[in-house]
Amino acid sequence: MATVTTLGEYLRVRRERLRPADVGLPEGTRRRVPGLRREEVALLAGISVEYYLRLEQGRDRSPSDQVLESIARALLLDGDAERYLRELARPPRPARRRPVRPERVSAGVRSLIDGWPTTPALVHGRYMTTLAANSMAVALSPYFAPGVNTLRAAFLEPGLRALYRDWDGMTAKAVAYLRSMAGGAGDDPRLLELIGELSLRSERFRTLWARQDVKQKTSGVALLLHPQVGPLDLHYEKLALPGAPGQMLITYHADPGTPSSEALHLLAHLTNR
Repeated sequence: MATVTTLGEYLRVRRERLRPADVGLPEGTRRRVPGLRREEVALLAGISVEYYLRLEQGRDRSPSDQVLESIARALLLDGDAERYLRELARPPRPARRRPVRPERVSAGVRSLIDGWPTTPALVHGRYMTTLAANSMAVALSPYFAPGVNTLRAAFLEPGLRALYRDWDGMTAKAVAYLRSMAGGAGDDPRLLELIGELSLRSERFRTLWARQDVKQKTSGVALLLHPQVGPLDLHYEKLALPGAPGQMLITYHADPGTPSSEALHLLAHLTNR
C-alpha cells in the first residue's frame, strides 16, 4: 500500500538525485554523499528542517497541499511526478476486497483492431498483460500475443530485447510508466507480485525501480529491428478504453512514404498471404 513510509522513500531518492547546481545552490564542501541535503530541500520549499525530516521519516501523515506543492517545486518534479507524490501522500482508503474477475475485451474493440490490416494493435490489461491483439501485432512480435505480459517479457525474454534497438530507453520508459500507474494501487497483490518477481529476476528492473522515476507517457516512437522486414520506426499511442478500467488500446503506425511504412506493408503482406 502507498504509505507514509513509501512517501518518505520517494522524497529521499528524489532528493539524492539532485545536485545543488540543479537548483541554484553552491556545491560547498564536506558533502559526503551526492544530492541535496535535507536542510537544502527545506530551505527551497520554505518549510522547517524538522518538518521535512518528519516527512522523510514517515512521522507526519498529513502534509498540506501547499507543502506538497512547495516540495515538488523544490525537487524539480514535473507534472507526472508531482501527481505521484500527491497519490503517495493521499492514499485511497482500502476498498473491500472483491473477487477478481477475468479482464475481457469487448467484441466491438476486438472487431475494430481486427479490421486494421496494416496497423499493429493490442489491448493491455491493468497489469500489462495482452488481452487481445490483431494479426499485425503478433507479426510484429510473438510477445505481443494474448496472454503474454509484455512488461515481464521486456526484462526476461531475449527475443523481445532483440526487437528493440533502444532497449535501455524502452525499459526506462516502461518502469516509469508502471510507477505512475501504481501510485494509487500500491496494495494490489497481483501488481506487487509482478514487481517482486521482476525485482528478483532482473537487475535492470531493480535499478530502474529504485530510481523512482514517474512518467505517464502515452505516445512516442518505438525503434525496432524486425527479423523479417528490418528496421522500423513506429509511432505508438496508448488510449484508455472507456468503460474498461485499466485497459489500454496500443497502436503502432509509420509515417506515410517512409521506409518504415513500406516495411510495415511488407510485413502485412507476409502475414496475410
